[in-house]
Amino acid sequence: MFSKNKFFMITIALLLSFVIAACGAQDDAAPADEEVEVVEGGDLVIALPSDAVSLDPHGSNDSPSSNVATNIYDSLLLQDANGELHPALATEWDLVEDTVWEFKLREGVKFHDDSDFNAEVVKANFDRVLDPEVASPRSFLFDMITDVTVVDEFTVQFTTEFPFAPLPSHLAHTGGGIISLESIEADYAAMAEGKDPGSVVNENPVGTGQFVYEEWVPGQYVKLAKNENYWGEQAKIDTVTFKVVPEDQTRIAELETGNSHIIEQVRSTDVSRIDANPDSFVEKTDSLSLAYIGFNLQKAPFDDVRVRQAISMAVNKDIIIDGLLDGFGTPAVGPLAPNVFGFNENVSPISYDVEKAKELLAEAGYEDGFKTTIWTNDNPARMDTAEFVQSQLKEIGVDVEIEVMEWGAYLAGTASGEHDMFILGWVTVTADADYGMYALFHSNNHGEAGNRSFIANDELDEILDAARQESDPEVRHELYTQAQEILVEEAPMLYTHHQQYLVGVSENVQGFWQHPNGMFQLGNVTIKQ
Repeated sequence: MFSKNKFFMITIALLLSFVIAACGAQDDAAPADEEVEVVEGGDLVIALPSDAVSLDPHGSNDSPSSNVATNIYDSLLLQDANGELHPALATEWDLVEDTVWEFKLREGVKFHDDSDFNAEVVKANFDRVLDPEVASPRSFLFDMITDVTVVDEFTVQFTTEFPFAPLPSHLAHTGGGIISLESIEADYAAMAEGKDPGSVVNENPVGTGQFVYEEWVPGQYVKLAKNENYWGEQAKIDTVTFKVVPEDQTRIAELETGNSHIIEQVRSTDVSRIDANPDSFVEKTDSLSLAYIGFNLQKAPFDDVRVRQAISMAVNKDIIIDGLLDGFGTPAVGPLAPNVFGFNENVSPISYDVEKAKELLAEAGYEDGFKTTIWTNDNPARMDTAEFVQSQLKEIGVDVEIEVMEWGAYLAGTASGEHDMFILGWVTVTADADYGMYALFHSNNHGEAGNRSFIANDELDEILDAARQESDPEVRHELYTQAQEILVEEAPMLYTHHQQYLVGVSENVQGFWQHPNGMFQLGNVTIKQ
């Protein structure tokens, strides 16, 4: 439970702008006339608030896992910061029929176990991610694929149930990371002996990526080493360590002392402290993400749309952005960020209106309010949001108890529908509305696949199905506008904001950038010695 003093500090934060200055250690800084050499090698240390859940690219759908896995595994294609697609394990791709995509594969690529990459391996990977026995939480990315055909050793065709324009973008997702055939076969053998899907892959992940798996000490760190036999340009650092540091102030101390080179999830109130230090800065990136407060539509009173709308009206999103986030974000109308295909700025949001919220609660039979819980993991920004929402909902008679959970338990609990309200986020990795809406709101994807609000709306399902089958961009855009309007009205979640990523970076680090999808780009990173 949070203390009153803590809440008081948050309340003050809504009114004042904190400036926390941290003096750099001048004795450690190089003299102005001394040249600092940038050399390759060294161990890049990244401090993260949460551990990976799985190192199987098909086995989880969370950001900490993806940020590690994207360095171990290559996908067929890669997407740049502007959403443009480029060759990766596939060198060419073409729509040869309305429902058939053909990909020419890169020759001479070796997996980390020295096995060969070819079309047979690609087929095995996508057969696996779509296998109901594996039950991949990322199967929704590829469930329109009906067949993967090996044309020859380095040519593969994907046949889809219907024309699906975003397929190449989906194949650039980390969920399409390619695992070695030997690992897949060993994993199936373990499943036949009663072990869980992914047990072998997770213990010894084998891809073709720039980094090779070295060690995972759960709750402490994951360590990767440079792939000396990488098919493309090799990484410039020797190793990268993803270190788990849950406390935000401890992560800042890690950056200030030089024990970590990069820290994730910097709080907005700590930006000035990091930027004031001559040895560090905050990398700011506009994201493809949505931050939201979800409702469990399978539980009363959240099965009543009036209750969901009332709560959405009772929370002032502007205060969250300006007060809690110090302006590092934009208010969300619906689930799509402005830089996602399908976003429509003309969709009207649910406006902040406390009196109307009280009226809706009374209409729903909750004139005197009700008691509920809101779940969050130990992300500081989310905990602050939980406290703020708790205080806002008190004004309409809703008594909210906050429960803070460990990341893995939090994901499992919300996937199985044990929650009332919860705070989470979603990144539209492909920059296409299909990814930003189909996983979160289609009734096929209840639970781990993304739909943790458990919304089931037949009209919405039909629109989302039609939009992913439509090849005309204008028609698709109109369908997604309709879907957004339904989602605002149905309010399965309170869409709070689209965040700006804030990452603390040492001045000794060169060549680092963060993709709008949240993934760290480490291939060109060097460390000043």
